[in-house]
Amino acid sequence: MSRVDGFLLIDKPQAWTSHDVVAKVRGIVGQKKVGHAGTLDPMATGLLVVALGKVTRLLRFVQEAPKEYLATARFGVATDTLDADGAVLSREEMDVDESDVAAVMGRFTGPILQTPPMVSARRVGGRRLYAMARQGVEVERQARPVTIHALDMIDFAPCHYPEVTFSVRCSTGTYIRTLADDMAQALGGRAHLIALRRTAIGSHRVESAHPIEAVAAAAEAGELDDLVLPPAAGLPDLPVVTVDAATAQGVLRGMAFPRAALGGQAAGDGVVRVVDDAGTLLALYALDRARARPEVVLP
Repeated sequence: MSRVDGFLLIDKPQAWTSHDVVAKVRGIVGQKKVGHAGTLDPMATGLLVVALGKVTRLLRFVQEAPKEYLATARFGVATDTLDADGAVLSREEMDVDESDVAAVMGRFTGPILQTPPMVSARRVGGRRLYAMARQGVEVERQARPVTIHALDMIDFAPCHYPEVTFSVRCSTGTYIRTLADDMAQALGGRAHLIALRRTAIGSHRVESAHPIEAVAAAAEAGELDDLVLPPAAGLPDLPVVTVDAATAQGVLRGMAFPRAALGGQAAGDGVVRVVDDAGTLLALYALDRARARPEVVLP
């Protein structure tokens, strides 16, 4: 199989790590250069954007896009991982109703500060938090700013340990299990996630994602190209600038241009996709008032 350059939208199964998915895709496509944007915990399912070949260099632009999740939290029970994979630390009934939780959700919408959980991939002092947690070490973590763009209750199941299903649209770096526990703490208790599904990354939706078995079957049938998004299509939220053949040569050499040389196709500053007349992605360029400078040039 020749080298594949593009994006795959994978519907990650439960109990798989994001690295498991990458390793499986490496075996399917027969190439080492494979990466992903936005780690999902093993318990979580849903959309994982996987990049193949040269477009792994573009993953950071996918990573920066807002993400959407559907989550269910059990209030009153705390675990050491803040999800159902962890050991129970405490169990105390919570006498809260739907209106109590809805009111708290309003307090967690917008810019907030969030402390990363110990069982996470964040680094402190050069070490992964989860590695320290496995050794029984807990360290102080600095709260980080994140933004909750939207937070809506989908369902409330009343009982001694209420189960709350909610949807959330948030900035990159947000921990949904921390959000659930923080909401419970605001009501005087604790919580952990019993289900989590990522439904979107930017404009990419989980409805367009493929089970890993479907990817393997397509590769076996020689139809993998039907599932792979070309580089330009993998970044749908970045504006597009189309250049002529002469300018394309300069773009491929990584030249900087006066902004006017790219025409008035992109309004505002920021990163744009630069494509040729055929729609092939040549590079990503950063635009400011006067200049267009290369961020990533694809060979």
